[in-house]
Amino acid sequence: LAPQLADLSIPKNLQLDLKADDIQILQELGSGSGGTVSKVLHKPSNTIMARKIIHVEAKNSVRRQILRELQILHKCNSPYIVSFYGAFLNEGDISICMEFMNCGSLDNIYKKTGPVSEDVTGKIAHAVLSGLVYLYDEHRIIHRDVKPSNILLDSAGRIKIADFGVSGQLINSVANTFVGTSAYMSPERIQGGKYSVQSDVWSLGMTLMELVLGKFPFPPDGKPLSVFELLEYIVHEPVPTLPPGHFSNEFELFIARSLIKDPATRPTPSELLADAFCVTIAAKDVDLAAF
Repeated sequence: LAPQLADLSIPKNLQLDLKADDIQILQELGSGSGGTVSKVLHKPSNTIMARKIIHVEAKNSVRRQILRELQILHKCNSPYIVSFYGAFLNEGDISICMEFMNCGSLDNIYKKTGPVSEDVTGKIAHAVLSGLVYLYDEHRIIHRDVKPSNILLDSAGRIKIADFGVSGQLINSVANTFVGTSAYMSPERIQGGKYSVQSDVWSLGMTLMELVLGKFPFPPDGKPLSVFELLEYIVHEPVPTLPPGHFSNEFELFIARSLIKDPATRPTPSELLADAFCVTIAAKDVDLAAF
């Protein structure tokens, strides 16, 4: 056990075979909400992983609680969820080690390739909704942070979601999570209302629109807004719509359903998975590896 872990009395069932000394950094992948992500090699198992380091300004007891809360990730087994290898403390930072997805996140991909086709976007929608349904039905987890940078792809064409809100303490401890993520927040969330699975559906609708348009959908005329002007706009102005004539009616309706402002009438992930567009796209053969 690494010395800094020895005095933390961490529960025995936490799989702490990971420690800083065994990890070799291969490449920096970028910085996101509250943390830095690297491609690393876990030397004892010869496994390539993605490691996210999150700096947590908190007492040791809070860090211990975060590690305990992260344990549920070991139980998350779904083809639509990034696999979790373990988490450990290192000098006050929390390192979370997970499956490495070699094509990276959707925001990086579409910024290089341009707008994404309706069929590929449909496959992404189907995968993300399947992941959200699994998280909620099996573990009562709401993702809380659906956006292009948290949807990952590999060269086999697999689509998986990452960075979901499994640890309440971690959500509370990471500073500045509000800025950046907030653009994808649902109107009820912006107004301080209750979080629900329907909030994730709104964030997915925004994400899918961004992919097919090749830019963030708010505001429709593209004029620059400050963060707070943008949030005001999302709450009070009409929802953006897809340009007519470019997409199927089913897809237009699917996006419109995901962006209903009232969470009580917005569908849940499982209801949206049964939507005509999703059912059609699930049966369709789309070459995601080529994308």
